[in-house]
Parts: sequence; structure tokens; C-alpha cells
Amino acid sequence: MTPQPTSSASGAHHFLQGLTDLGIEHVFSNLGTDHVSLIEELARWDAQGRPHPQFILCPHENVAVHMAAGYAALTGRGQAVMVHVDAGTANAVMGMHNMLRARLPVMLLAGKAPFTLRGELPGSRDNYVHFVQDPFDIGSLVRPYVKWEYNLPTAVVAREALRRAHTVMHTEPPGPVFMTLPREVLAEEVSASDQAFDAQRYGPSLLGGVDPERAQRIADRLLSAKQPVVITSYLGRKAEAVAALEDLAQLCGMPVVDYMASTLSISRQSDCFAGFDPSAVLPGADVGLLLDVDVPWLPKFVQPEPGTWWAHIDVDPIKQDYPMWGFATDLRVQADAGTVLRQVAALVREGANADFHERAAHRRLKLAEAAVRRRGAWAQAESKPGQVDAIAPAWICAALGRALAAQDIVINEAVRNSPAVMQQISRTEPLTFWGGAGGGLGYSGGMALGAKLARPGARVVHIVGDGGFHFCTPSSVYATAQRYGLPIFTVVLDNGGWQAVKEAVLRVYPDGAAAQANEYQSRLQGAARHFEQVGQAFGAYGECLRDPEQADAAIARCLQALEQGRSAVLNVQIGLQ
Repeated sequence: MTPQPTSSASGAHHFLQGLTDLGIEHVFSNLGTDHVSLIEELARWDAQGRPHPQFILCPHENVAVHMAAGYAALTGRGQAVMVHVDAGTANAVMGMHNMLRARLPVMLLAGKAPFTLRGELPGSRDNYVHFVQDPFDIGSLVRPYVKWEYNLPTAVVAREALRRAHTVMHTEPPGPVFMTLPREVLAEEVSASDQAFDAQRYGPSLLGGVDPERAQRIADRLLSAKQPVVITSYLGRKAEAVAALEDLAQLCGMPVVDYMASTLSISRQSDCFAGFDPSAVLPGADVGLLLDVDVPWLPKFVQPEPGTWWAHIDVDPIKQDYPMWGFATDLRVQADAGTVLRQVAALVREGANADFHERAAHRRLKLAEAAVRRRGAWAQAESKPGQVDAIAPAWICAALGRALAAQDIVINEAVRNSPAVMQQISRTEPLTFWGGAGGGLGYSGGMALGAKLARPGARVVHIVGDGGFHFCTPSSVYATAQRYGLPIFTVVLDNGGWQAVKEAVLRVYPDGAAAQANEYQSRLQGAARHFEQVGQAFGAYGECLRDPEQADAAIARCLQALEQGRSAVLNVQIGLQ
């Protein structure tokens, strides 16, 4: 039988088709000379009216990666980020670190310099830069932060490789993947018939609950506990887990500490919410649950009771990406925390007797009393306005808290002033609070854009220090916000530099030469620091707040700008801290 002819198409065509088949909605991109075939194919598809993922052009890769982070955080759906060879990959590395630590899926796609030199294949080198942008090992730039990496060898397997990347990035624990795309491969003509596969049968591996025996062990400990506690950090990545934790905490009369919170794991108005400091609940605890938490306390300063029985339930209880990690527990369970909590709650209800309910009710009463005291202390902190050019962080954060609705989204990058953000801006709804899980600053602007893209009807505010504002690549943030109609509200807490650096020096050298000289190599203040004008350059509303008595009015003007479809930047002078 004579073989039937098959149509052929470029590697760029198959690549776009693969992204479309997988349901990728957005490609956050900063393109270069390596993407010429893809740009040409996009123009063809647009002329033909063919659907494909929306390409969102970001002037800096830091914004592109963190937009993907914000979108994945709100939806659970990883998107693609496309960058230019090694230069773009290098700019994206810090964001990849943050996404790995936050357990957020993303597919980083980097172009690769052509490997042919003299026109042997379509896409061969035709520019000086193609020689200098060809490192020995481009993957080494991101290898510590990815679950999977691959160099696409031929367009024949383009869709298959994308399917594999999509599966791996969503498999729990989710995280970043990386693929390089040589220019010749994107230009390669291959048969469309070579691409067939059933993408629906290659889904990710997801965690579920725990076996009945271990669930019963946890339930038995809680049934007999005199002083149980919970410490968590990122359980709130899944909204249903928040409800499960609230239910079990109420059932057992159990305090929940959100330490180094990168999500909202329990409503801040719940009586079972016990603040952000684990040292407040560890004394006397006989049973403890570590739930989706990387670092439950700092061992140098905090030690749990020697006799506390600990169970660690986590998407990654061994911290496979941490070379060193030292927290002893009696039971470790790799599972979906929300599912396990529902299993345990059912067993606790089944085994509970009158004595258990009496003890739990007594603990709930004590927790309610502690909550009143804690809220009173926080209210006292917000009552002190500070002064002109030295506005108290708690004062401005309390004003923000009054102005925001329950469904508004808050992204915290205040670093040193994070306590004021978390204490004064009360969040009650799942997926309405996000903080940094990694060590890279400059994430909140891009995350705010991604969150706004995912939740167009919500107002999104990100709170950032002046040092972090520099790292956010703000001109890229507001240019992207303006172009794609994604108004966000930026609050800059300007304290003149990186105060966290100063505090770190003083912890190690409290009476050292730096303290004597009051010089910590961290001051950024200058004669003119008009952060709000960066936003104004791209159509945003900007205002510098110097007088604490004007805080409510200034915030109202910024929120009004959001209603008008403009971003807003409020530069708050909180003075040297």
C-alpha cells in the first residue's frame, strides 16, 4: 500500500498546539531572537482565528515568573513562562526559587541559541549574539529549583515533551519545570501525524489521605490530649484545607499558629487562631500537629517540650529540596493535609466521649480569652499614629484593614513590617492572603498582577518595603498593568533601606563596630525618593503619604483609582526603623 501523504508544520506550530491541547491559558513572556519561528506562527494563527494561549508580554522576566506564581496560587493551574536564552533564564532564576519553595507549578520555557553555524538548517545562527548566548549548561542556572528539565531535541516530540512537563509540574508537591527550545527545532518541519497522543490519560499524580491505621493513631492522640497544638504555614494553598483545619481545631479546642505564613490557613477571627508565634503555644503541649510547614520554629531560639508527640502531615514532610533539615517528629505522613484532617475529625467524633467534649470546651474558652487579649494588644498598637514622615506601620496597616473587603487579596512583602501587616489587616477568607515562601524579594508586584488576572473582580493590594520595591522591577510591573488592564494597589512602606539587614547584624554583633558606628550598609534613602512617580509614568495614580492623619483619605483615593481601572501607588513614609 502506498503511504498516504501527511501535512507538515513547523516545530513552532506543534509547540503552540501542544500548549493549547494542555489547556495552558497564558504564556507570560519576554521574547528574543530565538523565538522568531514562534512569533511567525502566532501571526499565522491569529490571521486564521485559531485559539491559542494568550501571550502576555512582560518587560522583565521577574514580573513574568511572579505573574505565573500569582495566577497559579489563585487557580491551582500552572502556566507557561517563555524567556530569552540564558539571559532571560538568569533573570527568572530568583522567581523559580520562590515558586519551588511555595509549591507552585510553572513551566519555564527558554529559547536556546542555534547550534548550526553556517545556514545548514532553518533557524541557523545569523547574529553575533547567537555565539555569546550559548553557555555550556543553561540548565545549571535553574537546576536547584526545578523538578524536571529537558532540551527539546526535535519538533517530533514537542507535544509529548510539553505533556510530560505539564504532568510533572502539577504532580504533588507541585513546582517548576524547565525546557529549552533550540531555534532550529522551532523552525523544523515535521509531520502532524507524528504528534498524536491522548493528553487526558497523562494527568498528574495527586496526594490523598492516609491509611486508616495512621489516621487512627493521630485521632487517638487528640482524643487523649490535654494541650494539643497546630503549627502551619502554607496549608491554605487549598481552600478546602482551611475549612478542614477550622473544623478539627474547633472540635478539639486546639490553637493554630500560622508561623511565617505564606497563606491564610485559618481565619484570623477564629478563636482557635493563636497568632504567629509558635513559642506561645509550645510550653505544656503534649500533642502537636505540623501541617504543611517548612520551618515550624527556629531551633536556636525555640525548643518544644521533650515529651510532646508530633505528627507531621505535609505535601513534602521530608523537605526533599533542603540539604539540611532537622525537626524530629513521631509520625510523618506525605498526604493532602485537608483530606487527612477530615479523616481524623471523623474518627475523633466517633471516639469522643463526654470527658473529651468537656476538656475541648474548656480549651475553647481559654482560647477565646486569649484571642480577646491578643486582639486588644494589636488594637493598642494601631492606636499610635506616629508622626509626620514617621508614620507607625501598625497605623497605616490598620487603615488598610478597615478599607479592604473580605474578598480582596493581600500580598505581603513587607519583610520587617510583616507583623503589622498580618496583625492589622485581618483576613478571614481562603486564598485572600499570600506571603513569600522563598528567600527572594521582588515577588509581590508580579504576584499581584497574576492574582488580578485570575480574579478580575477582586481588588488586589501588595504591601512592600522600599528595598523590595526596587527588586520588584516596578517599571515592568506598571507597564504590564497598564497594557493588560490589570489595576493593582501598591503600598510602599518606606523606612529608608533594608532594616532586616540591620537587625541581622545586631543579632550576631549587638555591641560590635557596626552598632557603634550605626552603619549597616543597608540605607537606601536619598534626597528625593518618589516611588509613586514610577507608577505615574505608566498611568497609575500616585501619592506620597507623610501625615498619619491623612491615611484614610489617601487610601480612599487609591481605591477610587482602582475602580477607575488605574493602578495606584501609595508611598508611605514610616521613617527609619
